[in-house]
Amino acid sequence: MSLWDSFKSLKSREQRMAWAVAIGADALQLLAFPLFAEGGASPADWVLDLFVAFILTRLLGWHWAFLPSLAVELIPGLDLFPTWTAAVWFVTRQQVQSSEPEILPPGPAPEPRP
Repeated sequence: MSLWDSFKSLKSREQRMAWAVAIGADALQLLAFPLFAEGGASPADWVLDLFVAFILTRLLGWHWAFLPSLAVELIPGLDLFPTWTAAVWFVTRQQVQSSEPEILPPGPAPEPRP
């Protein structure tokens, strides 16, 4: 599934807002690099990451993928990797795939239960 297909599959307002928040936070960390270069030692980094984690959890619900993203944001240098965008991609991709109907292989129908 390409990135464009992922965007087209977003049907809910919450998923689209989560993508905007994640991309915005990662872009802010890249554009304002001097404020976030220290990783976890930077107060600006703490505030931004806690805010983003809170907002994403409110929009998409709790998911374990947010925990490693928050931990990586504390490491200097690695916090420039778009971890929030990757986490939102992972979570929304699972939500889209899990809502699709299950297609069973062809074969005889199961016997009715008595």
